[in-house]
Amino acid sequence: MPTKNLHIPTQDGQADAFAAYPSDGERHPGVLLYTDAFGIRPELENKARELAEHGYYVLVPNLYYRHRPAPVLDLPEYIGEDLRPGFIAEVMPLVQAHTTDRILRDAEAYLGFLTAQPEVSAGPSGVVGYCIGAALALRTASAHPGQVAAVAGFHPGFLVTDAQDSPHRLAHRLTAEVHIGLAVNDMTPETITDLTKAFDAAGVEHTIEIYPGTIHGFTMSDTAAFNPSALERHWDRLLPLLTRTLTSGT
Repeated sequence: MPTKNLHIPTQDGQADAFAAYPSDGERHPGVLLYTDAFGIRPELENKARELAEHGYYVLVPNLYYRHRPAPVLDLPEYIGEDLRPGFIAEVMPLVQAHTTDRILRDAEAYLGFLTAQPEVSAGPSGVVGYCIGAALALRTASAHPGQVAAVAGFHPGFLVTDAQDSPHRLAHRLTAEVHIGLAVNDMTPETITDLTKAFDAAGVEHTIEIYPGTIHGFTMSDTAAFNPSALERHWDRLLPLLTRTLTSGT
């Protein structure tokens, strides 16, 4: 499985990134993968590799490149429940500094870079996000409806807020098919209803599913939140979505 460490030119500098893609020498659809709050690390690189094995060029940018190259946090191999609060406190200022303006500037750069890679085929891209990355995925797809055909967000945060530019208020701009995979307590019944109504009103093809027996972070095997059966469910939802939207007719 070929991989690369890359630098993506942005309006604010150079974003370091990781990419994985098939070894067959052919061109494949591109997928932009937004990390969880803890950022690029072996866990996310492995997810990119696994997704690439199914026939995609997967680009994983460092969300916090303005601060420092990845890894941004000095994380252990396993993030136990006792360690999680400390790392959340450390990374939260970076999350808060990652404003909507920054997100949108970066999204344009990331998609432009992804589609320009020689290993990437013509056609729309998919965007996948974990944790905070799910909101970034929705913002990216709503800002670039002609380029993004699939969005998947897992154990998301900040999809429904009181802000005027809350991701759910941008649903009318989406043309992508969307899957949202929730941990049991990720969203309240009220916010799930708000998100569903927003998608329905906009005519967005979507699924919103609560993965049984899960807590926030269930896809991440390097954390105490990991749930193996939910990770498999995540692949069972993600791979058909990408096949339907990115590879049909190719």
